[in-house]
Amino acid sequence: MVERENPRRVLVATSTRLTAGVDARFAHMRQRLLLDREAARAQRFAHRFVKKNWPRILSAFARKVNPLMTGVLKRNKYYWITEQAELATDVMFKDYASLKFLYKELAKHATLCFSAEDVLAFLGRKLHGNFRGEVLNHHKKRLPGIRIRHWIARNGIKMYDKHGSVLRIETVINTPYAFKIRRLGKRQGELVMGWFPMSKSVANLYRYEEMAVAANHRYLDALAEIEDPSQARQAFRTLAKPLRKNGRSQRGFNPASDEDVRLFAAVMRGEHAIMGFRNRDIRPQLFRPSRQPRDIRRQSAKVSRLFKRLHFRRLIARIPRSRRWRLTAKGHAIMSTVLILHHETYPELLMKNAA
Repeated sequence: MVERENPRRVLVATSTRLTAGVDARFAHMRQRLLLDREAARAQRFAHRFVKKNWPRILSAFARKVNPLMTGVLKRNKYYWITEQAELATDVMFKDYASLKFLYKELAKHATLCFSAEDVLAFLGRKLHGNFRGEVLNHHKKRLPGIRIRHWIARNGIKMYDKHGSVLRIETVINTPYAFKIRRLGKRQGELVMGWFPMSKSVANLYRYEEMAVAANHRYLDALAEIEDPSQARQAFRTLAKPLRKNGRSQRGFNPASDEDVRLFAAVMRGEHAIMGFRNRDIRPQLFRPSRQPRDIRRQSAKVSRLFKRLHFRRLIARIPRSRRWRLTAKGHAIMSTVLILHHETYPELLMKNAA
């Protein structure tokens, strides 16, 4: 895995020097081969890129190209900003065939399973009553393959395959004010050190990197639910059958039932990928909100029984020393298969039969 900034000119220039004389139409492939051979070096270069003192570097260039900076404007300074920042995390595969089938499953999962709350969670935010933005999911077929894009307030995450053998997750930040940075700022008229909205200053590039890397990793963690489909299909066949163990029996789950599908979708939400989920996290996804204590107790008891059934089949596991649960590898594989069948395969079959 390689995380890199987007200094394309530097990388292309480097690859051109190393492979002088090769046809220019292979420039982008050379860039990718360079990263293959020297992934660790490219990672170190990308990390140093954001640590440089860019205000000082850019101001030095400004003094060379603007003669007024040494005369009339000598006491003035430029305020350098980052209009757009992109940071990509590349997952490299051995060959085209290794990624081809998996990428189709990843694209389906990102389109069908990632909700607005998931996109907010990827970017380190939460959905609350004062949120007035718009969250967009965009699926586009382009010449080499498919690109998935999630967008919120001009910030977003993209996923696409690069040259057929590189899975790229890319965070784009156009509006940094949605993120926080620890700096000096004024609160109640006093200058204090605290967490304030991040500005576009190039001095904050290190924080851009921290937020983008975290977003890419959260996205990859959510995509990790995709497993080998052959194993999922085998386990899928036994999902609806009653299971008996140690003299106890639990009924199965119906992949065609809206109630069971809602349960699977609720526990697979991307916001639970890191910290897991609790009873009260799942209740709002399955029942209408109520303030009546009797209704809350009844809903909580039903969710507890559902958790027991999922745990009985080893689809979820309890996180030690907490009241939280997490999905198991088996649960990831089976429930993602059910969601894909319910939202994509079944409607396609119905449309074909109707035609």
